[in-house]
Amino acid sequence: MTDTTPSVGTGRGWERLRGVARQLTTPLHPDDYLSMVNPLWSARELRGRVEQVVPETDDAATLVIRPGWGWSFQHHAGQYVGIGVQVDGRFHWRSYSLSSPPLHDRRTITITVRAMPEGFLSDHLVRGLAPGTIVRLAAPAGDFVLPSPPPARMLFLVGGSGITPVISMLRTLDRRGTVPDVLLVYSSPTPDRMIFRDELQALAVRHDGFRLHEQHTHVQGMFDLENLDEVCPDWRDRETWACGPAPMLDAVEDFWDRAGRREQLHVERFSLDLGGDGGEGGTVTFAYTGKQVEADGATTLLEAGEQAGVGMPYGCRMGICHTCTLTLASGRVRDLRSGEEHHEPNENIQTCVTAACGDVTLNI
Repeated sequence: MTDTTPSVGTGRGWERLRGVARQLTTPLHPDDYLSMVNPLWSARELRGRVEQVVPETDDAATLVIRPGWGWSFQHHAGQYVGIGVQVDGRFHWRSYSLSSPPLHDRRTITITVRAMPEGFLSDHLVRGLAPGTIVRLAAPAGDFVLPSPPPARMLFLVGGSGITPVISMLRTLDRRGTVPDVLLVYSSPTPDRMIFRDELQALAVRHDGFRLHEQHTHVQGMFDLENLDEVCPDWRDRETWACGPAPMLDAVEDFWDRAGRREQLHVERFSLDLGGDGGEGGTVTFAYTGKQVEADGATTLLEAGEQAGVGMPYGCRMGICHTCTLTLASGRVRDLRSGEEHHEPNENIQTCVTAACGDVTLNI
């Protein structure tokens, strides 16, 4: 079958096609009709088609996704993307690290997902998503990235699925053929649960500068940072990237703080601790849509909007990228991270980390 997805750089052709569509498609938006021809054709949102679901371990898989019109493949190695998948008539959104290097084929991107026991969407992506599924995408974001040029000496501390942003960096270095002095300390319960283990071992054979230290925690226990001098005697002089479970990252940050080397540490967290006290909840009104929803004090405004069927802007869902920012028309909200309240009319608030303290109206 011939793929009719337009390639990058066909702007004039697209404008002609959309111009014709406008004349024929009243009262619907031209994109509604273009999507009937190819579901990846949309100027209103980024879309992608799942081409393959490739098992990596018993509980992890790589999704090969072909983005549609409007996607740029010039992301930075280590960044994440948002993905929206429709399940039972509702879109569910999460952010996952890109495991593919930038510009690797200008046709597809990959994300690698581990099914978590408490993760409804992650389990669906790994075990229930069929090739051919159309998903929504958000542009790459995040500053946990490979610098250019890379440092001469690098250290990666990884636990579990924390390997996903790091593999994008390593694949980028490998593709350039200029792997510097790199040490990867990779912790996983067992060898068979180590995502990309075979690829990493092959990388160590191919490049003299790359070393892999495997820590199998079911047998060896957790990696003790006090032993880091034995594994990497010059760690204090290396730029370090750490990604993994929250307790591991807390320990790493404390260890680097005590060593006075925090400025050399880069950390990526997959979850956000919204430990601040919530509000009392209330009716959340989305002014321009006319929709309302009752939300408790532990439900973020972003989640409330999605429950109401509002097309909420989003990105990292962790209060980092500010993509979710909306204007508060009236009411009071509380930041679930700090407990700080916001109530000024026309104040910009991050909906992914705030909850209602009484009735709230948002301009969307």
